[in-house]
Amino acid sequence: MVSGAAGDGMSSVHELVVLPDAQAVARRGASVFAAAARTSVSARGKFVVAVSGGRTPLAMFACLAEEDVPWAAVNLWQADERVAPDEDPARNLTQLVAALPRGAAPTVHAMPVGEDDLALAAGRYAAALPATFDLLHLGLGDDGHTASLVPEDPVLDVDDRDVAVTGVYRGLRRMTLTYRAIGRADRLLWLVTGGDKARALSLLLSGDPSIPAGRVRGPGSLVLADAAAAGGLSVQTPR
Repeated sequence: MVSGAAGDGMSSVHELVVLPDAQAVARRGASVFAAAARTSVSARGKFVVAVSGGRTPLAMFACLAEEDVPWAAVNLWQADERVAPDEDPARNLTQLVAALPRGAAPTVHAMPVGEDDLALAAGRYAAALPATFDLLHLGLGDDGHTASLVPEDPVLDVDDRDVAVTGVYRGLRRMTLTYRAIGRADRLLWLVTGGDKARALSLLLSGDPSIPAGRVRGPGSLVLADAAAAGGLSVQTPR
């Protein structure tokens, strides 16, 4: 366990597992995803999961081809999405669907970023969200962003909505789950790879609110990091 006290008085506790490389992170993430799916389907008949954009979930999805996943009972939601036309390569959804294993057919709940009134669309998506997620995947940017909770964006201070629309970040606006929605997930699964993430990972693990990711709170949080991202962190790596 790695824990830290944030400046807002709230505690943040993460279980950190350090793995040799990015592929090992993807494989372990797929194993966690599949196990959570089986457990949820056995208990409630469905698995409700949200997935962020970025590179790490694509590698994890590719590894899911080797796992036993009850895809017909999987409800896949988006934690964030770039505002771009349907099937645009920039869309997180386009990339995620392409990365799904052959034959996998989850129920996909796409963020409605193609609509003219994005605020109204975000409100409708929020109204349709489940009460909680069984699992919510998050990535970590080198600038400390997660989902599309990005540095200095007004969305970071939104506490009365579950879904919001950001300003322009790296060329595009985004739709994202807010801290309020993320915090209702039963379990958070962070996938963090690459030496450029080392500083951000250290701040995340300490619950440092100076980066957006450091402000995320949830009842359970597993961080899978490769050795490059973990850097010199003093952590025992489970076998």
